[in-house]
Amino acid sequence: MTRAVPEPSFRRFTAGIGSLTLRPFDLRTDVPTLHAWVTQPYARYWGLLGASVDDVRAEYLRIERSGHHRAFLGEHDGRPAFLTERYAPEHDPVGQVYAPSPGDVGMHVLVAPADRRIPGFTGAVFETILDFLFSDPLVDRVVVEPDVRNTKIHALNERMGFRKHSIVDLPDKQAWLSFCTRDQYADAVRMGEAG
Repeated sequence: MTRAVPEPSFRRFTAGIGSLTLRPFDLRTDVPTLHAWVTQPYARYWGLLGASVDDVRAEYLRIERSGHHRAFLGEHDGRPAFLTERYAPEHDPVGQVYAPSPGDVGMHVLVAPADRRIPGFTGAVFETILDFLFSDPLVDRVVVEPDVRNTKIHALNERMGFRKHSIVDLPDKQAWLSFCTRDQYADAVRMGEAG
């Protein structure tokens, strides 16, 4: 008997893009898809270029069992298109380089390689993820720590309302610690910076 994947836990429609949904990452069905993404050169900052399928499964099993870190698969019109992770900074190495506040939540994002270019797609993915995170009334601020060399993500983070705080040394990279409050994100959307 085939096991159905989890139902979407968040859905957002964007004109010109379509339906973007988030659902819990499923170890039984999603690992091969994610492995195909993280082993491509564009995903080098994800740190899994040389990973096997079993390595990816082990990493996401660790995340699933952690109790403070969750992965979600994002779909575009029902097809896998991105991954996001939500984590508690106080249980992550980033929590050793700043003092996490109540209401902080960490975020990682990986967009799948595109079959075809859709203008505004990555921005719509980010808005979907941030809308999802801020739909939790306990979340006041989103924390990110992208590699300092990842200039594309820095520009996108800034468009979404993130403000750079400091360069920090983490176990696997030198990163730009950046924050986005609920108000900063709302201002970015209102000003049209996020679209």
